[in-house]
Amino acid sequence: MHIPDPVLNPPFNITRASHVVLTVADLDASRTFYTDLVGLVVSDQDSETVWLRGREENAHHSLVLRKAGRPECQRIGLRVQSDDDILKAKDYFDSIDVAAQIVEVEHQGKTLHFRDANGMPVELCASMPFRERLFMSYDQYKGAAAQRLDHWQIQAQDVRKGLDFWHPLGFRTSEYTYSTDPDGTVNLWGVWMQRKGNPHDLVFTNGPGPRLHHFAYLLRDAHDLTHACDVAGALGLGRKLERGPGRHGISGAMFIYFRDPDGHRIELFNTHYQHIDIEPPIAWSLDDPRRADQWGLPAQQKWFMEATEFEGAPPVEPDLKADLPTLEKFLQIN
Repeated sequence: MHIPDPVLNPPFNITRASHVVLTVADLDASRTFYTDLVGLVVSDQDSETVWLRGREENAHHSLVLRKAGRPECQRIGLRVQSDDDILKAKDYFDSIDVAAQIVEVEHQGKTLHFRDANGMPVELCASMPFRERLFMSYDQYKGAAAQRLDHWQIQAQDVRKGLDFWHPLGFRTSEYTYSTDPDGTVNLWGVWMQRKGNPHDLVFTNGPGPRLHHFAYLLRDAHDLTHACDVAGALGLGRKLERGPGRHGISGAMFIYFRDPDGHRIELFNTHYQHIDIEPPIAWSLDDPRRADQWGLPAQQKWFMEATEFEGAPPVEPDLKADLPTLEKFLQIN
């Protein structure tokens, strides 16, 4: 499997995963879920929108909840280094015939809107208002006390197309999954790509897409993972725990996954390794069950099949199909 060499001088400077914008049916119920269980902090709110951040974040928001009749992901957001990078990004996308528009967004200022090769809506911003970092205000901790947004996982109808779009923008592949057909053809099933120096900011995995499979927040340690499960039970949200606790092979993270009141999926995890030096990506065969779980039960079928649709991007079925290692199949075998 050929993964291209890193692009060390991209046309503009994306620095990290920044934020995600979701629509929700009941703004109060969603705010309660994300503050009391996940442990996020409200930066601002009005009758239609809530802006939230993690406890160590000083940027105004990493999660935006907007009231609407249908749950969707309106956009994923990436940070760039400066407003000049927004202008450079606009010139770059114009040069490759990707429609891009500079707009003004509340609490972000100058923002660039575009869609990637799979149709995923994205926005780039360079700055947000500052808010106090609250990671040392331990007396105010709630639930999982989520510290900061780390990454998204996107179901893509064409993983290679996603890699080819984002790789020239400086995204480096840390790990990937593949399969080999009887005739020797090698298929790319997933790529874990990063800009900030840990295994991933942006993940593409094969599936009906584009859809937001999950977004992930970093916790301090394994105790906060189990505490979040206890808090969920105490709040009557225990059934919202969809998967875990467990430990991934890819990235090595210990994890849990919850579904919010609208079905959006959030991962809470507690560890990463550095991926700063130039090094070859780690390859995982689709036949190796340890890529998904070093230990813990397999995911339910719905974890593989259900995801949040993006606004204005009806999902397209992929050409590749797999026999999914679901919990339901595991229980039948065992």
